[in-house]
Amino acid sequence: MTEIAVYVFPDAEELDFVGPWEVLSAWARQWPDDGVSVFAVGDAAGEIRCAKGLRVVPDYSWDTAPPFDVLVLPGGRGTRRQLDDGAGAARLRSLSEAGVLLASVCTGSLVLAAAGLLRGRPATTHWGSLDHLQRIDPSIEVRPDDRFVDDGDIITASGVSAGIDMALHLVSRLHSPGRAREVRRYIQYDPKPPV
Repeated sequence: MTEIAVYVFPDAEELDFVGPWEVLSAWARQWPDDGVSVFAVGDAAGEIRCAKGLRVVPDYSWDTAPPFDVLVLPGGRGTRRQLDDGAGAARLRSLSEAGVLLASVCTGSLVLAAAGLLRGRPATTHWGSLDHLQRIDPSIEVRPDDRFVDDGDIITASGVSAGIDMALHLVSRLHSPGRAREVRRYIQYDPKPPV
C-alpha cells in the first residue's frame, strides 16, 4: 500500500492541496487495486481555516497519523509562520531521512528550504516567491520556468495550479504514465485557459 499524506494548516492555499488531493484521491478511488491511500494530516485535531476561508478537518494530527510514503506540502500565507518553526523543520528532516518522498506546491518549497532540505538542489516555487526562495538558501538552483522539478526524493511545484501537474507526475512516477493519463482524463484536466 502506498500511503500519501496531504498536510493542511491555517492559511494554506486551497488549490495547493485540493488540486493534488483531487488527482491522488481519484487515483486511489477509481483504481483501488493500485493500493493507494490518501489522507489529510494537520498540526492538531480540529477545524482549520485556509487562505480563502475554506474550513477543513484533517483526518489525523501528526501524533495520530499512520506511517506514510509521500507528503504533499502546500503553500500559502500560512507557510510564513513555518519558516522559523524549528519543530516543523525537524519533522521534515526526519521524514526525509526516513525515505518519505516530499512534494511541495507553491511556497511550500520555502518551508523545505528553511529546513535545509533544498541545499544545492534544483527547485521552484510560485513566481512571486522565486527571489525569496533564493534568499533563504542561495545554493538552490532556482528554476523559474518549470511547472515542477523532480529531484529524486524531493519534488517542488511552482504556484497553485501547478500542484495538479505535479500530482499527475506522482501518479506516473509511482505507477505508470498510462495510469496518469487515465487519471487526467477522469478528472477532465485538459487546460486551455479562456483568457
